[in-house]
Amino acid sequence: MSTPPIVAASGCTDVGKFREQNQDTIRLYQPEDLQMMLTHGPLYAVADGMGGYAHGDVASSLALETFFDVFYKGAPNKPFNNLKNAARHANTSVYQEAQRLGVGRMGTTLSAVNISGNQAHIAHIGDSRIYLVRGGQSTVLTRDHTVVGDMVQMRVLAPDKVRTHEQRSILNKCLGVQLFAQPDFYQHRVHSGDRLVLCSDGVWSVIEDHEFGHLAHDHTQPDELNRAIINLSLERDSDDNISVVVIHVEYVDGSAPPPRGLAAFLRSRWQKSRH
Repeated sequence: MSTPPIVAASGCTDVGKFREQNQDTIRLYQPEDLQMMLTHGPLYAVADGMGGYAHGDVASSLALETFFDVFYKGAPNKPFNNLKNAARHANTSVYQEAQRLGVGRMGTTLSAVNISGNQAHIAHIGDSRIYLVRGGQSTVLTRDHTVVGDMVQMRVLAPDKVRTHEQRSILNKCLGVQLFAQPDFYQHRVHSGDRLVLCSDGVWSVIEDHEFGHLAHDHTQPDELNRAIINLSLERDSDDNISVVVIHVEYVDGSAPPPRGLAAFLRSRWQKSRH
C-alpha cells in the first residue's frame, strides 16, 4: 500500500444514570511526528475499571497511561511485539500500584486497536468488546473473558443469552489482579469504509450485536455514531458506565497523491468523562 490509511475517530465516556463514579477510561492517540505515525500508527483503547475491587478508576487510567507510553517507545513496525510489551507493563503497573496503596486488588479490562497499513492489531483482556462494522453487518472480534463467555465458547450457552445471564459480569481474566496476565492478541485485515467500535460492557449489555451495524448505517460520521451509541445506552437504562470509541478507516487509491498534512491522515478527538 503506497499511502497509510486515513483514519477518523471519536471517543466518549459517560458516567451513566446509576453510578456515582466513572471507572471507565478511554484514550485515542495519533503521533504528531509523521515518521512515528508511519512506523507505529494510531492507537485507541477502552478500559473498564473493576467495580468489585478498589480504585477501579485508578486502575483503568493507569493501565492506559502505561500501555500507550510503552507502545510508542517500542521498535518501529513491530505492532504485535509493542502491544504485548505494553500490556505486560500495564498489568505490572496496576498490580504494583495496588500493593503500594495497600488496597489488596485492583483490576481493569483493556481493549485496544492499533491501525498499521491494512491491518488492525488488537490487544484484549476482560469483557469490553471490539466490533467490526462492514457493509451494514457487525461482528464481535473479541472474546469475553468471563464465566459466561467460557460457557459460550464451550457451546453450553447461546450467545444471545449472555446479556441476561446472572453471571454475565464475573470476569476470569483482567489486568492488574495477578502479577502475570494473559491478554488475547488478534490481527484483522481492514477494508476501506470499515468501522471499528470499542466499547465497555455498559454499552453492549443493552445494545444487541446486530444493532451496531444498523446504527452505523444511520450515522455515518464517527462523532454521530459515537453519540448515537451513548444515547441509546442511556435510553435503555444501562446500569454501568458507558464508553465508546468509533474508528472509521479509509484507504486512498494507490495512484492518488498522498494526503496533505498530518491532519489528513488522522482526525481524532478525545472527549473526557462526564462526572
